[in-house]
Amino acid sequence: MSICLRRREFIAGLGGAAAWPLAARAQQTPKAVIGFLRQGPMEPLQLRNAFREGLREAGISEGNELTIQDRWADGHYDRLPALAAELVRDRVRVIAAFLPAALAAKAATQRVPIVFLSGSDPIGAGLVSSINRPTGNVTGIAPMFTLLGGKNLELLHELVPKATMIAALAKPSNPNAEPQLRDLESAARKLGLELVVFSAEDEREIDSSFATMVQRQIGALIVTADGFLIGQQDQIVALAARYAVPTMYPLSQYVAAGGLMSYGANLSDSYRQTGIYVGKILNGAKPADLPVLQPTKVEFVINLNTAKAFGLTVPPTLYALANEVIE
Repeated sequence: MSICLRRREFIAGLGGAAAWPLAARAQQTPKAVIGFLRQGPMEPLQLRNAFREGLREAGISEGNELTIQDRWADGHYDRLPALAAELVRDRVRVIAAFLPAALAAKAATQRVPIVFLSGSDPIGAGLVSSINRPTGNVTGIAPMFTLLGGKNLELLHELVPKATMIAALAKPSNPNAEPQLRDLESAARKLGLELVVFSAEDEREIDSSFATMVQRQIGALIVTADGFLIGQQDQIVALAARYAVPTMYPLSQYVAAGGLMSYGANLSDSYRQTGIYVGKILNGAKPADLPVLQPTKVEFVINLNTAKAFGLTVPPTLYALANEVIE
C-alpha cells in the first residue's frame, strides 16, 4: 500500500468540499497550508484542539485562509523521510513535527520553516545548535520529557518499595530511547534496583513484552516518553491493569485513561505553545527569531482508583507531592 494512502487531510470549515465542483473548490483555495508530521498515530482530539488554541492566540484561525495537512507513520519510522518529502512537495508554509519526525523534516528541507516538539535535548538530537539563537529553518518546544526518568523511578520506588526488578518499556528505533534508558539505568543503580528493558516496536511486541514481564515476575514498570507509545496508551494501560503491573507514565493523559501515576510536562500546553510558534511564523516571524522554549512546569498525577485496584496504599509523602489525585 502506498504511504500516501495512509494520510488524512483535515480541512476545518470546508465540510463536504470533496463533492464541490472544481471551480467552486478553486475559489476556496487556502492561502496557507500547515504540514503536521508525526511518527505515531493521529494524536487525541484534546491535543489537536490545544494546537488550534495556540494558532488562535497567534491570530491564526482555520478556514478559507488556512488548512492543515496531516502525515503520520503509525510507528513505522522508516516512512518518515518520504512523508516529510511529500509535505515539502505540497509546498506547505510551515511543518510542525515531533522528534524523530522533526529530524526527517529537517533532512527534507532547508527552506520550509519547521517547528518541533521534542521531549529530549534538541541540541543533542541534532535539531538546533543553540537554544537561545536557533539558526536555519528550525525552532520549537522542548519540554524535556526524556530527562525526568530518574525522578519517575524514585516516585515509583516510593510507591512500590518491595519491587526490586523494574521494567522499562521503550521503542528502540526512537533516538530518544537510548538516552532515556541510560538515565534510568543510572538511577536504578543508585536505588539498588535492577532495570530490565523491554522492546515495544509495534502493538504485537507490546503485548508480548507484558506477558514476559509477568513470567519474569517484574515488580513495576516505567513507560518511556515516545510518540508511538503515547498513541498506544489505551493498549498499555489495559495491559498494565490486566497483569496488575504498577506503572509510571511520562504524561498525565495515561493516568486520565486509567493509568497509575505520571510525572512530566503538560503535553497539551506544549501543543498549544507549538501552535503559537507556528502562528507566529505564518505571521512573518523567522525560526531564528524564536528561541527554543523549554517549559519548566511539571505535574505529578496519581489515579487513586487504580492504586486501590492494585492493592497499593499511596503514602502521605506522595499525596503531598501530587498536583492532581484522580478518585
